[in-house]
Amino acid sequence: MKSKIALLGATGQTGSVFLEKALAEGYTVKALVRKPDKVKVKHENLHVVQGDVLNQNDVDELIQDTDVVVSLFGHVKGSPEWLQTHGTKNIVSSMKKEGVEKIISLSGGGLPFPEKDQPKFVDKMIRFIMKVAVPKILNDAIAHHKVLEESNLNWLIVRGPRLTNDPPKGTYRVGWVGVNASTKIARADLADFILKQVESDEFLNQMPFVSY
Repeated sequence: MKSKIALLGATGQTGSVFLEKALAEGYTVKALVRKPDKVKVKHENLHVVQGDVLNQNDVDELIQDTDVVVSLFGHVKGSPEWLQTHGTKNIVSSMKKEGVEKIISLSGGGLPFPEKDQPKFVDKMIRFIMKVAVPKILNDAIAHHKVLEESNLNWLIVRGPRLTNDPPKGTYRVGWVGVNASTKIARADLADFILKQVESDEFLNQMPFVSY
């Protein structure tokens, strides 16, 4: 029997692609969204919960009666500085209440994973530019990783390079920053990898980098 997914970020560009793919492959999905009218897909296996990741009660309602959390929400214009960190703290709290043990989170290649990454010059430049240009997003990503690392849950953070809305290729590489990696991937292929992790434990407590 397939896992029931608690999804955050279902109305984002990557989240909406993931949602359609998960439903097409027979998964039941509970999605937490602030504005339900932004969910364009209708499906008998989709249950929409109106709420905000920064509201603990809303997150509690989402996590109830699910098996795995897929967290694809991120910063948009006007987001609080520590959106991902505080939201992830709420998710972890709800997971522990409900006995849900696994969470898959999405981040960018700027988030370091020194255990496996071997950043080349261009990778180091990108991280430097992020520190200068968008320190809020990078610092929030790093802090949310710490929350997961200290949670004693089964977590993994999927990282990607520049995301495109190109049609899926159906093939991609799973490596690390600077190792078996390129500079872009289509959201459809990234969503495919994320969905595969729902039933796989291959990358638990790691941060694989998915690209072409």
